[in-house]
Amino acid sequence: MAVAQDSPAPDAEKKPQQLTLNQKAFLNLPEERRNEFSKHLLEAERLFRDKRIFETIDELEKATVIFQDSPELLNLRGSCSVEFRDFDKAMEAYRAAEKLSPDSSNIQFNIGEVLFVTKKWQPALDVFEKVVKRLTSKEEMALSRLVEFKILLCKIKLGKKEEAEVLAEKYDFLDDSPFYYYAHGALCYQKEDLTRAEEWLAIAGRVFEDPNVISPWQDTLVEFGYIKSFYGDDVTASE
Repeated sequence: MAVAQDSPAPDAEKKPQQLTLNQKAFLNLPEERRNEFSKHLLEAERLFRDKRIFETIDELEKATVIFQDSPELLNLRGSCSVEFRDFDKAMEAYRAAEKLSPDSSNIQFNIGEVLFVTKKWQPALDVFEKVVKRLTSKEEMALSRLVEFKILLCKIKLGKKEEAEVLAEKYDFLDDSPFYYYAHGALCYQKEDLTRAEEWLAIAGRVFEDPNVISPWQDTLVEFGYIKSFYGDDVTASE
């Protein structure tokens, strides 16, 4: 399951009138405490990227002692819960983060991800369709394409076959993402044409040689139930 993280500390660069209450509270802390908080949060982010989840949680606890109303902290805490497949606890943390930062695309994406992996297709679709409208910058292109792929999969499960087929043709093989290949692969899986589906995914693997690029797309199909996990877990998607 893919998760998205915000910048590692509250945004203190905004003009005072734009600051939220929690950002003002953070700025009211002594500079030394703010720096210490940011140090722990940055370290937690680094440890999480290395999948050292227990150590991540330890750093988050140290940061929480200093300042608990941080959406970045809560977002990362939710992502740790995802690693343990505790989706109820993850959603609780993401919702708390959302209250503090309702405009964060990363937090909204993570909420959509929890809905997706727990097979709540319509709520997941609703969230992803809102998120993709916010992902407009060139830097957000990779995440935007992945969200659109998840939208396509939700549409398949909701019986919106024609809409899914139209979406699959939105980009072609010249696009800088695996969307074209994985979208057509998903449609083949839906038609139970497993050989052709695996061919599409194999082509994507040859075109995008970096496993870090392919990994979130592969994980999405594992969570959806179309392919088996490399660890042998067969995730069965409910209708």
